[in-house]
Amino acid sequence: MKQKSIISSQSNPQIKNLALLQKKAKARDEQGVFVIEGFKMYEEARDMGLLVKAYVSESFYQDMLGKQPDYFDGTDYEIVTDSVYKAVSETMTPQGIMGLVKKQEYDPEKILSSPNAFLLLLEDIRDPGNLGTMIRTAEGAGVTGIIANNGTVDLYNPKVVRSTMGSIFRMPFCQTENFYDFLKDIKEHNISIYAAHLNGTYYYEQEGYIDKCAFLIGNEANGLSEQASALADKLIKIPMAGKVESLNAAVAAAILMYEAARQRNNAK
Repeated sequence: MKQKSIISSQSNPQIKNLALLQKKAKARDEQGVFVIEGFKMYEEARDMGLLVKAYVSESFYQDMLGKQPDYFDGTDYEIVTDSVYKAVSETMTPQGIMGLVKKQEYDPEKILSSPNAFLLLLEDIRDPGNLGTMIRTAEGAGVTGIIANNGTVDLYNPKVVRSTMGSIFRMPFCQTENFYDFLKDIKEHNISIYAAHLNGTYYYEQEGYIDKCAFLIGNEANGLSEQASALADKLIKIPMAGKVESLNAAVAAAILMYEAARQRNNAK
C-alpha cells in the first residue's frame, strides 16, 4: 500500500472543516454530513455506504497496517498526526479514526403511515446524552420513528451521535419546525398520543399500547408545554416513592417504551 501524505497542521482546510462540523449544526445542514468517531461506527457507516471520508491518526493507521493491511481499501481517507487528531477529536480517549457520514433524510409521512406505528415524540430535549440514549433505547424497544421539535438539540450533535452507539444509522427520525401541527397530523393517522406528565390521570402500566401509539416526552427541567400536553390523548405518570418528583427524561422514556414493547411482544 502506497504511503499517503500526512496532515500535520490544524490550519489544514480539511481539519478546520472537521472542527466546524463538530461544533455547528448549520455547517452540518449545509454540507449534508456529520462526524462520527470510533472504529465500530466507522465500519458500520462504511458497510452501509454512508461514509464520505475517513480521517485516521498516524498511530492508528500504522497499527491497522500491521494487523489488517486491507482495512482502508475502498475508503477515501486522510492520515493526520496524532497531535492534530487529538486536537480535533471530541472524545476524551480517541480511538484514532473518525469519518464524515451522509445525513439520512426520512419522510415524516412514511413514519406516520407505519401500520404498527410506535413513535417517540420529543419536545425541547436539550441534553445531548439524553437524546442519544433515547435514540438507542428506542431502537432496542422497537420504536418505528422519532419526531422532535426544533427546540430539541440537533440530532447530529457529536455527543448525541456517540450516545446512540450506532442507532443513529438505523432509527428513522426527523426534526420539525411545525411540531404542534405534526401532533395534530399524528392524531389524524389514528395514533394515540400518551404524554408523560406529573399531572397524569393514570399510571403508565394501566394503559394499553398494542395499537398505534406515541409517547410524548418534554424538556428535562420544565416538562411538556401546555400546548403539547393539550394535544395528547391521555396524560400518564410513573409511580414515584420517597421525595422524588420526576425521573430523568431518558429514563422515563425508556420505562414507557419498554412497557409498550412488553405488551406488544405478549400480544404476538
